Amino acid sequence: MKITIVYALPTKQTVLTTEVPDGATVQQALDKSGILIRCPDIDLEAQKVGIWGKVAALDAVLEDGARVEIYRAITVDPKTVKRRPPPAKPAAPTEGG
Repeated sequence: MKITIVYALPTKQTVLTTEVPDGATVQQALDKSGILIRCPDIDLEAQKVGIWGKVAALDAVLEDGARVEIYRAITVDPKTVKRRPPPAKPAAPTEGG
């Protein structure tokens, strides 16, 4: 089966494709893809994974063509981001100053 593994950071996205046998789990696909070596900041004990945008367990069995996503922790509450005032604009230069 062909599986896609995706891990996105604010500045970079890693997308890998790997072949796994029928009945393979999320964990097996992650191990086979090498993403845990390529991106050592991934901590599967702290981060969630999903299949096609839905949170899944590491022992979830994959289907051919599945897209496994590794989610990063939310660093800011999305509700408070909306309430924050926009950043102050720099003062306009004054003439003759």
